[in-house]
This record gives sequence, structure tokens and C-alpha cells, in this order.
Amino acid sequence: MKIAVLCGGLSPERDVSLSTGAQVAKALCKKGHLVALVDSASDIDNVSGDIFKNDLGSVNALIGDTAPDLGALLDRGEFFGKNVLKVCRMADIVFTAMHGGAGEDGSLQAAFDLLGIKYTGSGHKGCAVSMDKVVTKRIMEPVKGVSMPHGVTLNRGDFEGNELSYAEETLAAVGLPMVVKPAGGGSSVGVSIVREEIELLPAIELALSYEPKAVAEEYIKGREFSVGVLGGRALPPIEIKPKTGFYDYKNKYQSGMTDEICPADIPDDICEEMKAAAVKVHEELGLSAYSRTDFILADKGGVYALEANTLPGMTAMSLLPQEAKAVGIDFPELCQIIVNESMNKYDKD
Repeated sequence: MKIAVLCGGLSPERDVSLSTGAQVAKALCKKGHLVALVDSASDIDNVSGDIFKNDLGSVNALIGDTAPDLGALLDRGEFFGKNVLKVCRMADIVFTAMHGGAGEDGSLQAAFDLLGIKYTGSGHKGCAVSMDKVVTKRIMEPVKGVSMPHGVTLNRGDFEGNELSYAEETLAAVGLPMVVKPAGGGSSVGVSIVREEIELLPAIELALSYEPKAVAEEYIKGREFSVGVLGGRALPPIEIKPKTGFYDYKNKYQSGMTDEICPADIPDDICEEMKAAAVKVHEELGLSAYSRTDFILADKGGVYALEANTLPGMTAMSLLPQEAKAVGIDFPELCQIIVNESMNKYDKD
């Protein structure tokens, strides 16, 4: 097959996406495909059939310990670089290695749907719903078998000009400690754990600096886990143990900052509860091919779902590949399964 691996983009997770794209592209070459590695935000000057290659050499992308500065790219005002869509049209399928922003919120997927371009992962509706933590919470809170932390929605329009009173209302509604995070995005960009009242206002300002909506929800002390779903079946839970602080951008992507244990050392009944909840989230949000849901196992008892990821990271340190490896699926085979499951979506249609 000819596969375009689309990565990069204009979100704060650009660096993560570039690393995902590089590793996915090399893995698909190992499976015998002809692959074009494409940064959605960069121009392609020369387009021909030989842009798809069976060996990408030493291509790689490293992730810094802070989110990238997107100023120059954003100033251009266009999501797609020159000839990016042309290359995507030439492919049998596009492997969407995007993270955050328009690459994950359904916008890219909707554009591809209109243009008749096949792509991996969930459709535009599932992506849009899952990317918005406010909408996800509204859908999942009534679902039996899935518990979510109590929280409230924060709006930039209501906050600006009423900062102190707004923070006081948020404190009264949620209590301390709490987590404040942008309603969209990922990789823990813009996320704060607020333990003292004096920390709340800066946390709200930070979250709303990224997006017009944010979420403030109770902080549940406990162990962090994630559960992938591949082809409708749950993979083994992986436990995430940052050595310092919480699972923020730096701890996610810098080597040695976090211990990740898979299969997780938890009782069988808790394992099955997480796996069942992950599948339920996947189904209720209308996702397909693959996804990953994050959980907290509370110290006081109970499993809480935090959010769903429609395009989980696929770097060397990412969680989904580690979960797949625990059941004997190596990285190239995982990429192949994602392609197969995504093509099945079009065959069913």
C-alpha cells in the first residue's frame, strides 16, 4: 500500500506528533509499505510518485521538555502546507499521526471525509466529542460502569473581567484540591493541580490562555493508569508512576522521568473493570480502530475515567505501544493492525 503518514501540525503537541510520525513511518516501511512522511504544516515543492519510499533511512524527531513555540507557523494562517493534500490524495490511506488541535478535534477528519481521503482512526464526530472534555463528561457521566470526577466548566468570556469572583465560585463548586485543564488539547499542556487557594487564579488563567473553555474538577488522589482499545478489544492496563510531580508534558516525553508498568500490578477485578470501562468509553463516544482512556484508581477506592484519546501517542515511550507489546504485538505490527482496522471501517461503509 501507499501510505502517507501525516504529522506535525499547529498544536502545542506538534513535537510529539513529529516524533510519532517518524516512528510510525519507519515501522510501516518495515511492513513492506511505500510511505511518505508528511508534515501537515510544511510545504512540499516537488510531488511525484517517488515521494512514497520503502526506506526512510535515519529520519527521526526528538521531543523537547516544553511545548514548542508555534508563532511563525501560526502567522502563516493556513493549516495545510503546499501540496500536502495532493500527497494525501495519492495515498491509499493516510495514517493520522496528529496530536491536539485541528488534527485531533475532528476538523482534519471532516476535511478528509469531504475530500474522499481515507484515514486511520476515528471519524470526525467521535474525534470532536472526545477532544472536548466538557462534552465527553456530559456523555459519559450517566453511563453505567463508568465513573468520572465531579467538575465544572470554565468559560473565558465569563472569567475575563470577573476573575476574583469567578475563582471564588469555582472553589466553592469543586473544592480543594482540584485539577484545572483546557477543555481540549492533550499531553497535559496547560494542566495545573491546585492545592491552595492562591494557586487557583493562575491555574484558571493558564488553562483559558490555551482555549476558551476549561474544566475544573476534583483532584482524586490515587494511582494513574491508561487502557488502550484496539479493534474493539481492551489491551492490558498500564500504570503510570512519575518520579516527581504529576504526569505532565516533561514527565510524559523525557526519558527516565516516569516508570510505566504493564501489565499493571492490580487485582484481576480492578483490571477487568478498567478494561470494560475503556471499551464502553470507546463505544459510547463512537470511536473506531483504536483509542486510549486514562484512569485513576482512587486511594479511597473506585475507578475514575479521566478522558479519552482518539489518536494516542505512538512514540518509543508511548503507552499504547507498551500495552500492545504486553500481549505480543510489536510496534510495526501495531501500526499494521491500526491500518487494517481503519480500512475495515471503509469496507463496512
